[in-house]
Amino acid sequence: MDSESADPSPAELTSYVGRRQESADLLRRLSTCRMVTVTGPGGVGKTRLATRIMREKAGHQVFVGLAELDDPGLLPNLVAARLGLGDAGGRPVMDTVLDNLRDSETLLVLDNCEHLVDRCAEFVTRVLVECPGVTVLATSRQNLGVPGEQAFPLAPLPLPPDAADLSDDALTSYDGVRLFVERATSAWPDFALTPANSADVVRLCKQLDGLPLAIELAAARVRSLSPGQIADRLIGGLALLDTGSRGAPKRQSTLRAAIDWSYDLCSPAERALWARASVFVGSFDLEAAEHVCVGGADPAIEPDTVLGLVDGLVDKSVLVRADRDGGGRYRLLETLRQYGQERLDAVGDRHRTQRRHRDWFARRIESAGQAWTSPAQVDWTKRLRGDQANLRAALEWSVREPGEAAAAVWMVVDATEYWTVCGYNIEARTWLDRAMAAMPADHPDRPRALTGSALFALLHSDPARALDRLAEADRLAAALPTGPARETATAHVAHVRSLAGLMTFDPATPELAATAAAAFRAQVDVRRELHPLFVLAIATAYSTPDVADARAVLDRMTKLTEACEEFYYRSMCNHAIAFVEVEFGDVDLAAKAAHEALVCTEPLHNQVGAAYVTENLAWIADRQGDHVRAATLFGVAARLWHANGATAEVAVPLPHRRHLRSTVAALGQARFDRAFAAGRAKSEAQGRAYALNVDTVPAADEDNPLSPREVEIAGLVANGMTNRAISLKLFIAPRTVDTHVRNILTKLDFNNRAQIASWFTARRP
Repeated sequence: MDSESADPSPAELTSYVGRRQESADLLRRLSTCRMVTVTGPGGVGKTRLATRIMREKAGHQVFVGLAELDDPGLLPNLVAARLGLGDAGGRPVMDTVLDNLRDSETLLVLDNCEHLVDRCAEFVTRVLVECPGVTVLATSRQNLGVPGEQAFPLAPLPLPPDAADLSDDALTSYDGVRLFVERATSAWPDFALTPANSADVVRLCKQLDGLPLAIELAAARVRSLSPGQIADRLIGGLALLDTGSRGAPKRQSTLRAAIDWSYDLCSPAERALWARASVFVGSFDLEAAEHVCVGGADPAIEPDTVLGLVDGLVDKSVLVRADRDGGGRYRLLETLRQYGQERLDAVGDRHRTQRRHRDWFARRIESAGQAWTSPAQVDWTKRLRGDQANLRAALEWSVREPGEAAAAVWMVVDATEYWTVCGYNIEARTWLDRAMAAMPADHPDRPRALTGSALFALLHSDPARALDRLAEADRLAAALPTGPARETATAHVAHVRSLAGLMTFDPATPELAATAAAAFRAQVDVRRELHPLFVLAIATAYSTPDVADARAVLDRMTKLTEACEEFYYRSMCNHAIAFVEVEFGDVDLAAKAAHEALVCTEPLHNQVGAAYVTENLAWIADRQGDHVRAATLFGVAARLWHANGATAEVAVPLPHRRHLRSTVAALGQARFDRAFAAGRAKSEAQGRAYALNVDTVPAADEDNPLSPREVEIAGLVANGMTNRAISLKLFIAPRTVDTHVRNILTKLDFNNRAQIASWFTARRP
């Protein structure tokens, strides 16, 4: 948890109006109370107030938006993801979260709790009891009922009693009027509050009861209607519509009326797109909308019309543009999403649209799997991370919908490496187990689900569960008819059995790994061959006295990964080289390979891989006799293991214990502890720079706007290396280096490489 906000709160795309007193009161509450829940109806501005508090309050903060979550059981997983934690290490995710928060001073914001009230209450209670430095700020339409909770009811924005005898400045001192004026001006720059329209503006804001969302929806219409016309249309029946419960509070009916009115002002095609887009969870891109929202009836939507319809809904403030990684994405505010789902249900189109949603994301995962061992790996990982909420929704629909569980199996196993990179091994295994519970016992895809579940169990240090799954998979695979399906199932079982054997010191491991690698090689499936090669190399090194056999295996793996130009398996390959060489061969070769392995973890932000490699670098330093560095690297690695819910004692027990004992013996316990603590205290960027032996400059000051990777490349430029040489050293594509160098020049406002070299040299420690 290095940054001030491990998970950034939603960006404020528009100005923040009002709520000064509420902000001050809420900050005071949070200074004396550890649990505050901001309550109020949908559209009153609870989320905006919470995100404003995060911007005004100092210290470490984590924002967890719960609107994207339908399964209460995944609440700890989502919080862990926002904390940057994985779920490896054989521990419940909740325990990993609590362990991470236990000694921290953190403001934890849980936004939109109303549909998960019971689970949120259980979660918050444990956090408050076990993590004394954590303060929780929740937003919900109802209290959580947690001991010590203070409710903070949020009222609508204040409005003037009337417009008579008030100047324009006096009127805009009322936050409700000021919000309308600012949003109306944004929608139509020629709009201004005048004596001629001020009474209508006040009348309209009163009709909307000062609800911010309703006011913003109305203000978006000033391009085509005057404030008086907007107010008249609301009076014309919409403000009195009772489309919800007759016992609902008046302001909730008013909000519904404002949304009804915005809906009625949309074209039939825009209404249909709004309703169909409500199946997306979180944000989505245009390409997804062009698949999921098309077709149907009354009206049918054609793919080439979707962009125009999206633009129309953005103009009407129905869709919010939420760009990420330079790509355009869109989302519905949660209140508008719920409204869209009601409309989708009303026309009976939810099942068809949700199936299209599931099919689209299943296809996206399949495409990512097909391109995984290629230069597109990084882009696909970013895209899937951006779609994680939608992937969960698609999986949830698949395991609940009769006859669709097999699709969930393939959505998980086609993205095995992705789940692992993100640290979602428990979640992936859970989806597979739920899918198997929903499919017939003799389903032909069951063996693949079982081996996938076993693999994720092993990655989570649970070999007992894995062996149970493998026994059933073996039996079912043997019962399949002779042919490609049986051969593939058998190869997968052999692969996962070999990994289990590596963890349990089974002497049959080399034979199992060789069998799996040969089977996938015969199928020309390079992606599936690579991990068995990794297992085979390490198992061979431990089982034979001659390191040449292991090197031969790694030579093939090296050639395959270099040809693929990807990072995941190239990092794994170099890690294996370092592992074998530091234990049985050339320590200098081990050091070079480990450096390259760590560099390859960065593009995917592969923190699990970084933990393994940093641990490996500690062994190398021990063997080189640099014991202070070894102890420091053990500390850096311990922080990474902890962040991923794992320990070296479980992940790599034999070499870890051997080199740890050697380092402690060389330094003595006191010196070791000091160096270890110094390493563990380093931030992610500092630890990485130390492990890579990179000369760094202060990471956060006005004179250094560069990322850690840009600092590293600036240092290599200062050493006189060309972009081509840098690409070869760092194992990244030349075009990637070109991009980094251009970014460095732009950020530092330089014109040439000599200026970069001078800048870096002047700041070299």
